[in-house]
Amino acid sequence: MTSPLRVGVLTFHRCINHGSYWQARCLVDGLRGRGHDVELLDHHSDRVNVAEWRCALRPTLPTPVPRADHRPYRDKLEKFRTACAALPMSPRFDLDDPHGVGEYDTVVVGSDEVWNLAHPWYGGSPLFFGTGLRATRVVSYAASFGSYDASAGLDPAWAGQLRRFAAISVRDDNSRDIVGAALGTEPPVVLDPTLQFPPVAEGTWSGLDGPFVAVYGHNFSEAFIRQVRRWAQLRGRRLVSISYRNDWADEQWLQAGPHDFAHAIANADAVITNFFHGCVFALLNDQSFVCEPSRYRHNKIRCLMSSIGGEHHLVSEDAPATVYDELLDRPLDPAFHDAIARLRSSSNTYLDAALP
Repeated sequence: MTSPLRVGVLTFHRCINHGSYWQARCLVDGLRGRGHDVELLDHHSDRVNVAEWRCALRPTLPTPVPRADHRPYRDKLEKFRTACAALPMSPRFDLDDPHGVGEYDTVVVGSDEVWNLAHPWYGGSPLFFGTGLRATRVVSYAASFGSYDASAGLDPAWAGQLRRFAAISVRDDNSRDIVGAALGTEPPVVLDPTLQFPPVAEGTWSGLDGPFVAVYGHNFSEAFIRQVRRWAQLRGRRLVSISYRNDWADEQWLQAGPHDFAHAIANADAVITNFFHGCVFALLNDQSFVCEPSRYRHNKIRCLMSSIGGEHHLVSEDAPATVYDELLDRPLDPAFHDAIARLRSSSNTYLDAALP
């Protein structure tokens, strides 16, 4: 790199979701650490905002949300809005009419499910495929099609948009297959920004007292719940549900903001999850964990764990008790650190070429 670039990052930075916040922040921080002038492209949509806020106040649907949970979920929403407001951002512009977007040397699209055509409110937004961006180069970093499966194929119009990208990288094998079939060349799979540029939570830990096991996710299967509760009860472990109500946990901490979440996972004794970033933060903090992949998050979770040789941490409904015991009682395999280090190196190689 000969001189700093003016870089815009285009992602889902306002989602009320711990993973979305941290991938946006880590990508900005990581690119700034490479010497660039970086800010988030602050797209705005009343339609999207309403959908996000409704989801934030009813995050466990189809499981009903008790009235008593409304206040802590509102508190969590406010913590996200405060954390997001502190991020470096461009002047706000209309998501659906981005004529007000500024000029950049490079725009980086991603991470997150920016190309998920099945996303309930962002799906099919042309901006994330490059329409309306004013930049010398448009590249992607760890972009994903999320739950949109490769078997559905990609309409030629969207493929034509992707051909305008100067460089493409994706976050999972499903997205690699979609791009490969559409463009005739497979893009590299790179690390999610939270693994590539490990986050640092702000403030000091002032949360839960005493030892606890973090539960992160919702709508787990009954078989999974039975095994986790059996393991916890036999060992006298306290299960604390972070950010989402799980009535089978011993305690609920629903109002946890993004920094609360990062501190909580770092201070837990183990992690129970069915979320992608539950696995990511467990790995970052060297925490024992088990994950039951949900159908919505199947693609990205399986790719991450297979890339580091950790598929055995993903448990099915018929997994026996011995599997849970082995995964939660033992430290993480040190080989995971070596695998992540290799992936960081190859991801840096991609960034060196994409941001010359």
